Amino acid sequence: MVKAKKYVVKKYFEGVPKRSDFELVEYELPPLKDGEVLVKTEWVSVDPYLRAYNRNVPVPYDQYGFQVGIVEQSNDTNYPVGARIVTHKGWCDYTVVNTSKVSTGNSTEVTYKLPDLKGMSPSIGIGAVGMPGITAYFGFLELCQPKIGETVVVTGAAGAVGSIVGQIAKIKGCKVIGFAGSDDKVKWLEKELGFDKAINYKTADVQKALQAAAPNGVDCYFDNVGGEISSIIMGQMNKRGRVSVCGSISAYNADPTQIPKATILQPSIVFKELRIEGFVVQRWLDRWPEAITQLITWIKMGQLKPAEHVTVGFDKIFDAFVGMLAGENTGKAVVKI
Repeated sequence: MVKAKKYVVKKYFEGVPKRSDFELVEYELPPLKDGEVLVKTEWVSVDPYLRAYNRNVPVPYDQYGFQVGIVEQSNDTNYPVGARIVTHKGWCDYTVVNTSKVSTGNSTEVTYKLPDLKGMSPSIGIGAVGMPGITAYFGFLELCQPKIGETVVVTGAAGAVGSIVGQIAKIKGCKVIGFAGSDDKVKWLEKELGFDKAINYKTADVQKALQAAAPNGVDCYFDNVGGEISSIIMGQMNKRGRVSVCGSISAYNADPTQIPKATILQPSIVFKELRIEGFVVQRWLDRWPEAITQLITWIKMGQLKPAEHVTVGFDKIFDAFVGMLAGENTGKAVVKI
């Protein structure tokens, strides 16, 4: 019998998640059935959606999330011992995976072999060429449909998704402006990732800084944060601009009865004829392999840098999660188990 550990959410988060919201449970895994594999976790992803979706599931629940693991025992010839696998099994050190349950829209059952990463770290399988990179790929290219020479604005630009969106925009020949929360991140976006301009939203006058950076207006906006900054950006968009709404991390820790208010958007939407669309990346689940292949190609060609913020230790997953929500990461936040 294999002894396993997992994080269980025992009470809903109120404000910033607390360690006491979780319970660390030790238990024995059952013997494998046909079509099942035993997976030892190697890397765990911590992402903003884990906070946003907290109340979508009755408590208590096992803390889900994407992870990369290695098959230690197998009752499925398609997943032999030693194969690496991406699942949504979350914050655990061992798990039994039923490989026949491949999803058609429910992320809890997403299971696939880690693609050939051409010698790169398996961790990017849950980052730049995993769900966050795929989110950037489809959310930006499908909804914004950027054209050469257009001006693209990204909020949460130094995060897992935003940093990839900005780089894809550069690959597509756009002018890219990113908003981030520290001077170090601003410098990193400009010097390392090649953003044309990055702005510290905590210290800048957002309206004036954006007018200076984009005097001819904004064509595409990739929104990771919501809030007043999004209202300001949409107010400076060009006619028939496109907005891809990925998230609203600025309010994830807010009291649900006291959600922050922002300037009304309808005048900008109407008079500028803006197209605004939200999305969940499972919409394109049948096309994920296409995105993964292209992202790997861009990385190997040196056009895309898969930045990571690595925390080490199973007992540090909670710290990495809360740190990510506070913006401590530059690039994708991952935990090495």
